[in-house]
Amino acid sequence: MPASISYWEHQTFLSKADVAVVGAGIVGLTAAIYTKRRRPAARVLVLERDVLPNGASTKNAGFACFGSVSELIEQEQKSGTAALLSVVEYRWQGLEQLRALLGDAAVGFEPVGGYELFREADDSLAETCLNRAGYYNDLLAPIIGRETIFRDAMAQLPAYGFAGVRTMLENTAEGTINTGQMMQALLRLAWQEGVVVLHGLPVQALEATASAVKLRTPLADIEAGQVLLATNAFSRQFFPELDVTPGRGQVLVTEPIAGLHLPGSFHYDKGYYYFRQVGNRLLLGGGRNLDFAAEATTEPGLTPLVQQRLEQLLAEVILPGRRPAIDYRWSGVMGFGQDLEPFIGELAPNIIGALRCNGMGVAMGTRSGERAAELLSA
Repeated sequence: MPASISYWEHQTFLSKADVAVVGAGIVGLTAAIYTKRRRPAARVLVLERDVLPNGASTKNAGFACFGSVSELIEQEQKSGTAALLSVVEYRWQGLEQLRALLGDAAVGFEPVGGYELFREADDSLAETCLNRAGYYNDLLAPIIGRETIFRDAMAQLPAYGFAGVRTMLENTAEGTINTGQMMQALLRLAWQEGVVVLHGLPVQALEATASAVKLRTPLADIEAGQVLLATNAFSRQFFPELDVTPGRGQVLVTEPIAGLHLPGSFHYDKGYYYFRQVGNRLLLGGGRNLDFAAEATTEPGLTPLVQQRLEQLLAEVILPGRRPAIDYRWSGVMGFGQDLEPFIGELAPNIIGALRCNGMGVAMGTRSGERAAELLSA
């Protein structure tokens, strides 16, 4: 043990864990909470490599969404109706579970609805989506619990003042959350439940044996009876063969804008762009489709190509003729795979993986954490 580590620190923070969770995002923290509730006597330890979670949990746009009509059409065509129903139910249950676990006030949930916007170039897709809205209302009503989920929102469009938008379709069941509040509430609950969470302690390697797993960190080697890998797109550091591809999402937030009134969460250009009002500022993100190869990375960063396109969209479509200053810019990393459903399963003896939320970690994270806890308790 390094000379800088005291006996008290070793015994309290770094001693052998029954369960060690790698990654303190939505999935990792909820898995730790549910594991501790299922196994109250277990020592549950969460290790996060950065001061704040470094994936997308504190860097997403805060959309409480489960799929726009254009996304549902694409996903149904690719994977079939049964798979679509399964994943939408998973997303919806995850959102309901997150709200129940932490409370709407704690996560800043607002049921403001979601809107999909279509340009002139998208007229054909817009017509298809409008025609399919009734079909998806009928298909998803038993899951969502309301008859009218999607509806034509053209009557509302003029009030928003968008330029170049010809069609708008509403998802009445969507909402928004405050991502920072959500993660703060999860951390408070984890500690309250008796989970130990250590930030700034990266796991460099996992060494599995027949009875335990050794986690190598710069501070000390830590043993655990079981390990949950909740590192999403970063998981290929440990298991390179995993079907999980990183997708970096770049985001910006403007300076305060007097008189801004854009209630709702907005999806633009088939969902590759998204924006919402946050206080009296405008949050805008996306642009991954401009260069998929460059954005398929776990490295944080901003690119002129994406940032310029975001600012162009802001000035030409969302707030036409206005160019507010940008106060915040950042990027977060999502994890994508061939299957719609996330991966929850064994990766090696005593090592479970819970990853690949396909860009919908807010919706899927809590349910994935609970499913992982079930496997850790089996």
